[in-house]
Amino acid sequence: MNRRPSHPDRFSQGLRQVPMIVWLWLLWVLLWGATSAVVLIGGLLVAVGVVLLFPLPAVLPGGVPRPLRAVRLLVDLLTDLVKSGCTVAWQVVRHGRGTPSAIVEVPLSVDSDLLIAAVARLTTMTPGTVVIEIDRRRKRLYVHALPVRDQRDIARRRSDVQAVERRVARAAGHHRGAEEPGPAPTRPDDTRRQPRGRDS
Repeated sequence: MNRRPSHPDRFSQGLRQVPMIVWLWLLWVLLWGATSAVVLIGGLLVAVGVVLLFPLPAVLPGGVPRPLRAVRLLVDLLTDLVKSGCTVAWQVVRHGRGTPSAIVEVPLSVDSDLLIAAVARLTTMTPGTVVIEIDRRRKRLYVHALPVRDQRDIARRRSDVQAVERRVARAAGHHRGAEEPGPAPTRPDDTRRQPRGRDS
C-alpha cells in the first residue's frame, strides 16, 4: 500500500521545481525583451502554471537558483541597456555608417545549453551587440559589436560578455566553470569597419 508523501517530502519536491520555475520565468522575460510589471508577473504565473500542469525534469542538476542574484542580473541588464543605448546613439549621430565595428570571439566557461542560450539572448538584447553564431562544441560566441576601434575595445567587449555569463551562472546557482573564462583566441580579432569574417 502506497503511503502519502509527508510534508517534508512534499516540501523537498516543491523546492526541486523552483529552478524550472525560475528559468521559465527568466526565458519569458528574455523572449518579451521587456521588464514591465505585466511581463514579470505574467511570466511568473505562466511558469508556475506550466510546472504544475506539466512536471518537467530538473533544468540544472545540482543548481540552486539565487533570487537575489537573479534580481541583480535584471538590474545589471537594465543598466547595460541604458548605458549601451546612449553610447550607440552617440556613435551613430557622430559617425553614421562609419561607426567602427568588429566580430569578437568570446570563449565561455559554462557547459549548459540553457545557460549559453541565456547569455546569448542577454548579449543580443544589449544595444550595439548581436550574437551571430554559437559554437556549442568549442563553447564560443561570435558577437558583432560596435563601436570597436582597437584591441582594447575588443578585450572590453569580450570581458563584458563573460561578465554576463558569470552573472547568469551565479543567478542559477551554477558555479562550476563560471569563475574562470576559457582561453582567449590565439589570433587577433577582425576590427574592420565592415567585417567579412570572424576572429578565431
